[in-house]
Formats: sequence, C-alpha cells, structure tokens
Amino acid sequence: MRIISGKHKGRVLSEIKCDNIRPTSDRVKESLFNILSFSMCGRRVLDLFCGSGNLGLEAISRGATDVVFNDASKESLAVLKKNLSMMNENSTVFNLDYSAFLTLRMKPFDYIFIDPPYATNYGVKSLELISANKLLTPNGIAVFETDKEAKFVIDRLETYDSRKYGKTYLYFFKNKTEEEI
Repeated sequence: MRIISGKHKGRVLSEIKCDNIRPTSDRVKESLFNILSFSMCGRRVLDLFCGSGNLGLEAISRGATDVVFNDASKESLAVLKKNLSMMNENSTVFNLDYSAFLTLRMKPFDYIFIDPPYATNYGVKSLELISANKLLTPNGIAVFETDKEAKFVIDRLETYDSRKYGKTYLYFFKNKTEEEI
C-alpha cells in the first residue's frame, strides 16, 4: 500500500496485520482519485471505516485540507496514527461506531469515503445516515466501495456513477436536487 500521487507520492504506508482487513487496492485507489482529483485541493474529506487511513491519506497528499478519520478498531487507528506521523501530518481521528459518528453534529463534507467490511450492510446504512443528517455539501460526493453489484435507493442521494474493478465496485453518490426530492 502506497501513496499514489501528490506531495507524499511513493510513500509506503504501514498496514494492519489482520486477515479480515481488506484495504482498497492501489489500482482501485488510483482510479478513484483520477475520477475525483481535479477538485481535491482545499476540500473537507471523511474517511469512514478508515482502517490504516489509505484513502484519507491519499486525499491529504493530493491537497485536501481537512480530513477526518473514523474507525471502531483501536488497532486500525494505531496504524493510522503511525502513518500520519510518518507523513508528518495532523488530522482529526475518531474511535466510534460508524452510526454513532454519523449522528454527531458536524460540518458537511465535500467527499465521504465509505469502505466498510464487505460482509456487512454498514455501507447502505451509512449512506442513509449521511443523507438523513445532511453530511454532504451541496456539490459533495460519497463513494461507497463494496464487492456486490447493486441498485441503491437512498433518500436525498442519487447514484450518478458506478465502476467495477475486478471484484470491487465503486458507487458514486451526490445530493438530489430539490426538484428530485
């Protein structure tokens, strides 16, 4: 696992040593950020289910100025903090269940990365909470990574793009317009 582009390009990240953790592959991450990177500079980003911080750290490297990380695993957050230290970066880190985190009163995010354990329904529930709590800015984008092809119906959010990379699917969500709600 490495940083693909930006000021920390090429930096190798520490990984979590656990069989049931599956970080986003470099190929999928590079494709994701190629889709989003034109507008990463100065943005507010949430890396939900952050693990070792792979996606949020890439966002920092590409110019995001306010990146918030959340994971329920203290072991994952220890690796994230090691990576932040190695990159000489500071960020806000939460150790909460995703549903508790998403109900905090927070300023909306420009980008939200949702990469939950594949065998759960946490991704869809996260999208529902993001929608209900209006956690995306008006032009914000939520990206949900999963191993299943699916159709999603989420109040106030619409799927505007999807991509498949091997066994990985990325779904891109944006706010619906007032007329669509």
